[in-house]
Amino acid sequence: MIARGIMLGPDQPVILHMLDIAPAAEALNGVKMELIDAALPLLKGVVATTDVVEACKGVNIAVMVGGFPRKEGMERKDVMSKNVSIYKAQASALEQHAAPNCKVLVVANPANTNALILKEFAPSIPEKNITCLTRLDHNRALGQISEKLNVHVNDVKNANVNHATVTTSTGEKPVRELVADDHWLNTEFITTVQQRGAAIIKARKQSSALSAASSACDHIRDWVLGTPKGSWVSMGVYSDGSYGIQPGLIYSFPVTCAKGEWSIVQGLKIDEFSRAKMDDTAKELVEEKTLAYSVPQLTMELCFLKNCGRSSINP
Repeated sequence: MIARGIMLGPDQPVILHMLDIAPAAEALNGVKMELIDAALPLLKGVVATTDVVEACKGVNIAVMVGGFPRKEGMERKDVMSKNVSIYKAQASALEQHAAPNCKVLVVANPANTNALILKEFAPSIPEKNITCLTRLDHNRALGQISEKLNVHVNDVKNANVNHATVTTSTGEKPVRELVADDHWLNTEFITTVQQRGAAIIKARKQSSALSAASSACDHIRDWVLGTPKGSWVSMGVYSDGSYGIQPGLIYSFPVTCAKGEWSIVQGLKIDEFSRAKMDDTAKELVEEKTLAYSVPQLTMELCFLKNCGRSSINP
């Protein structure tokens, strides 16, 4: 998708840097061979490596798909400890070797907290340049609405059902008015979007790789090239306190993008039902953040940063 211009446009040449763990080196080289064999006009080079420094050198955009998934019998803290180790190494390499103003998208779950960990270990990367993927749920919501109303997904704008519209032959109509079923919107619609990943795993015995990859391309494309006029998208970004979400969390907000920058859409009315859902999500993210910060290596490193300054870690 990236090499065909879906992420950055049909006229933007790219050099792909692909990083994987050492046991996957042979498979990674196989992917490189396939990319070369595809003879893609926009692909100007491929770096396939197990060295995080080599992978991060000079990159303008970093899509972080690697993470440690929770396995049966593991506690949340065990998963967080694994991810702290992963994102500590990758954040340090990005900070020291990526291009200035590198844009970062964290895909691996728990994406919001992994992005927060990356931010802590890469303090010189602007906080506005570190985001996480919530576009997949945004796209899933658009898909469910389009199926419910039997309209093309391109005619549905803005995933929040209280503000979403559908373009019809007589103009834009509110989704809630067209669906005319508040019970469905407040129950089945939400649970379907929330549990879609699990449903796909059950159906195909693998995770939702295609839709996640497509959503990552959507996220970066809109961030770099801008959102369509009159539309906003969902991005996990560093909270500035908008909509009562405490600063210091990576949280999903409605945003518009222009000239490579995102801005949170302000002034949307929030009903009581949505407010409760938003607060529940924020509470979960606070708990995850607290858990991450209790991991010994993160606690020690943050103390070191606070007492000695960044220059002592990154000369």
